[in-house]
Amino acid sequence: MDASVIDRLAQARVVVVGDVLLDRFVEGKVGRVSPEAPVAVLNPRSERALLGGAGNVAANLVAYGATSILIGVAGADAAADALRTLCDASPGLDCRLVTDASRPTTVKTRYLSGWHQLLRVDAEDPSPLGTAVARDLLALADAAMAEAGSLVLSDYAKGVLDAGTIPALIEAARARGIPVIVDPKKADAAIFAGATLLTPNADEMARFAGMPIRSDADAEEAGARVLGRVAVDAILVTRGERGMTLCRRGEPPLHVAAETHRVFDVTGAGDTVAATLSAGLAVGLPLPDAVRLANAAAGVAVTKPGTATVSPPELKQALGVASAANVMTAADARAQVAAWQRQGLKVGFTNGCFDLVHRGHLHSLDQAARRVDRLVVGINTDASTARLKGPGRPVQDLDTRTAVLAALKFVDLVVPFDEDTPGSLIEAVVPDVLFKGADYAEADVVGGDFVKANGGRVELLPLLPGHSTTATVSRMRGDDGKPRG
Repeated sequence: MDASVIDRLAQARVVVVGDVLLDRFVEGKVGRVSPEAPVAVLNPRSERALLGGAGNVAANLVAYGATSILIGVAGADAAADALRTLCDASPGLDCRLVTDASRPTTVKTRYLSGWHQLLRVDAEDPSPLGTAVARDLLALADAAMAEAGSLVLSDYAKGVLDAGTIPALIEAARARGIPVIVDPKKADAAIFAGATLLTPNADEMARFAGMPIRSDADAEEAGARVLGRVAVDAILVTRGERGMTLCRRGEPPLHVAAETHRVFDVTGAGDTVAATLSAGLAVGLPLPDAVRLANAAAGVAVTKPGTATVSPPELKQALGVASAANVMTAADARAQVAAWQRQGLKVGFTNGCFDLVHRGHLHSLDQAARRVDRLVVGINTDASTARLKGPGRPVQDLDTRTAVLAALKFVDLVVPFDEDTPGSLIEAVVPDVLFKGADYAEADVVGGDFVKANGGRVELLPLLPGHSTTATVSRMRGDDGKPRG
């Protein structure tokens, strides 16, 4: 699978129907226990809101550059206004919500200290839709399917998808010849008869099949049981750290090993899987290829806090089809940094030639990474390094230097730049924190005024004495400047 397959996802046009949620995150710090009861006292410092549920599926599609038509139900309240504002701020997302004044917009509010979740409060009414609201929803969905290459049913058991709406939606999609991908929450898979693909997790599949899913063999047997009694084309069992199992009629099961990443938060990973599968099928990818893409995308999503999206560069890196892991152009880096910042992550930036990476470099990068959630490193190209450092430099070419940096655990993104200073790159990336060594005065740090004007700050990092690339190169070459054997 090459990078062009991922680029094709931007051509997808997908209808997403289901429970649209507003995900709120109240973040702060716990410093004491209440004297009134044995509970933590949270001092809130920030609050952010994201599209959740079916909205997160749509957001994941838009992150690939695809077009998503999001159809759901919202109340006549401030949370509905917030949902529409989020949709309007997302190019490529066509939000078509039916207003139901009889129910509140579904809101999940999570209270966090650092990234530790203390409490979640759900405001919701999961009762089935009224007849008029269901009729309006189905009419919107049917019209949208005329423009689409696939349909996703995103079921969060909040009332939008029920025994009345599900069969009608599947029938309409089948009549138009477009695949139907279902992320199910119902107890019985039979309600989704006629769908192209179900994507239950292991617990959901265990309920469908009436058996535990502990191994590949269990997943195969469960898939055979459900396919034997439910008229769906295929089932993809998502099994967390054990990967995925695809069961299809008349085909041998396909087991896909999980991508090996640090797992930060599994929230919304199923949305990423549904979005990737639907985009792949919408542009004509064979189902096994779409599954492999979805597996890689899920591996990226779980490394991020909260409901998150995956960008094409990240997916390319996960599949090993990017030129170098975590190395991007300034334009791609800007998109990635913006995505991180929308997730509430603090992004830092530092730069250098990094010709021969030594202990001093490692110390500075470690110190910077500890102060932010993501660290971007700008690196001078070969021509830029030669202008700054003189003849014979760099010792190592740009591909080697970027590969070394990208492999470091402190570094999340590496961006080459050809200018003598990183000023233009800093203005493209717009970091929250700009790092430089303590041998600089803050007033002399290139880009510092720009970062501060945009609400960020400059931090000067302590240096580790006795370590520099220039000194290392001098020792290697000897007094006459010639390299020693």
